Amino acid sequence: MTLRGDGWRITGTGRDLVKRDALEEIGIEPVAFDGTAPLGAGALEGVSHVVLSIPPGAEGDPVLRHHAETLAGLEALEWVGYLSATSVYGDSGGTLVDEEAPLRATTERGTRRIAAERDWLTLCADRNVPVHVFRLAGIYGPGRSSFEALRAGSARRIGAPGHLFSRIHVDDIVAVLLASMAAKRPGTVYNVCDDRAAESAEVTAFAAGLLGIEPPPLVPLEDATLSPMARSFYQDNRLIDNSRIKSELGVELLYPDYQAGLKSILDEEETR
Repeated sequence: MTLRGDGWRITGTGRDLVKRDALEEIGIEPVAFDGTAPLGAGALEGVSHVVLSIPPGAEGDPVLRHHAETLAGLEALEWVGYLSATSVYGDSGGTLVDEEAPLRATTERGTRRIAAERDWLTLCADRNVPVHVFRLAGIYGPGRSSFEALRAGSARRIGAPGHLFSRIHVDDIVAVLLASMAAKRPGTVYNVCDDRAAESAEVTAFAAGLLGIEPPPLVPLEDATLSPMARSFYQDNRLIDNSRIKSELGVELLYPDYQAGLKSILDEEETR
């Protein structure tokens, strides 16, 4: 929405009518795309910037599968941003990993991300498509933070001492992408996270304190009943180095830690 305020024309894809209606409500022109078939003819004509946020499936990245040749032939194309995830690193035993660290994903999701990154960067190298890769940590922001589960009474505090998670506020993701659009470096990979990784239980307790309620009881990880998806997040323990977004893109994080981010979300809610 920042770019729309600057006069950009923005189009977004949605896999179903509900998603497309949601895009239209916020002023984005909706286009149907569910990954099973290409976009309609001419849908990418005149496009200058592309943000790719669709996760790869078992058959790979759907945009790359259907539109690699189209993107390679777009004369107006200046910048492509592929949103990946820090899961590509796998487990570093809690040590710091930068963008040059080995990719040793331990989950199927992470392995698919590695393959998609490789294929997008190959398109960049072979066909001069201006691809930039952004490895995002856990995303939070208004409507998607610890507050929702706490208010619903479904929040859990899992005790995993020393197991730190990196996060990034959605507004800081936007800031990184805009900075990259202004300082294009095709083929570059960026870690995108804030300055302070923290245990999940710590974040939930802090959010409960902001709401003025008691935090959920602490449950040791080994005693917690978790879905396979939820438990998979505890397989890996790593710290993410975010220095490149600062040194190369000049980014100053709006929310350098989860405390600042959660306080801002609550302040925004209270002023509506």
